Amino acid sequence: MPIKYVEFYEVNYTAEPLRGCKLWGAYVAIYAPSPNPMHRMNLVKKRRVSADHQFATEADAVAEAGEVAVKLVERRRRRYVFHP
Repeated sequence: MPIKYVEFYEVNYTAEPLRGCKLWGAYVAIYAPSPNPMHRMNLVKKRRVSADHQFATEADAVAEAGEVAVKLVERRRRRYVFHP
């Protein structure tokens, strides 16, 4: 499973074959560090992204998952940024 780090967020993204066909789905999970160094907080459980889109190849699905993962982290960062 490919992993990207965006600041302190750990982003796992992958492709998985869809049931009943030869197409692929794109999946993302996002984690953050926890106070306990042996654990991490699951901010976004593994979920299918671009659910209305099925990909012909695993590589296309992984590429889409990686792009969506970065967008999700950016949106989360904007939501929780302190503005004095």
